[in-house]
Amino acid sequence: MFTNLDKETKKRIPPGQYLTARFPVLHYGPIPKVNLNTWQFRVWGEVEKPLVMNWDEFSDLPRTKLTMDIHCVTKWSKLDTTWEGISLQSLRQMGLVVPTEKARFVVQHAEFGYTANLPLEWMDADNFLLATHYEGEPITLEHGAPLRGICGAIPGRTDLKDVYFWKGAKWLRGLEFRANDLPGFWERAGYHNEGDVWQEQRTQGGRW
Repeated sequence: MFTNLDKETKKRIPPGQYLTARFPVLHYGPIPKVNLNTWQFRVWGEVEKPLVMNWDEFSDLPRTKLTMDIHCVTKWSKLDTTWEGISLQSLRQMGLVVPTEKARFVVQHAEFGYTANLPLEWMDADNFLLATHYEGEPITLEHGAPLRGICGAIPGRTDLKDVYFWKGAKWLRGLEFRANDLPGFWERAGYHNEGDVWQEQRTQGGRW
């Protein structure tokens, strides 16, 4: 299906990855039951003031739209995916989230105690989103509804850090800002702590 790719498209596919038109569903454990009437999003830790928002409040925030390439550690890549949601940059600009001078890392906390960690600098970049919509529609439950972290590659932006898709947590419920790093669920299971797609940082030992 993808045998006649042009040179520019091939450049967007990291080493060890294959291109897919599908959107595979991959996660550990069951899909949670979500009640938007009781759902809350929290921010705590190394911030000037903790934040708690319900779903209606979060949904009213101005959304950002991004078109990105996404790369899964299981070796599939999907190009030109369009997402909408709230960026950390927007939360900071609105004064809703103000990291302290000590803040260097962010841990995404999701349902069932799942976590994913990233440096604050990477989460505050243009290619990370707290996503609510995919391709113009609300994200489906199997893909992490109502909120998930999304980290992808913006075509042409070589200044941004590109990490594997697991670095954005499904069923996201909160962000913990920290002075020191704290490995997430998959990092504790042996995945690479950074997950750079172009260096094939899949596991702590490197490539698969």
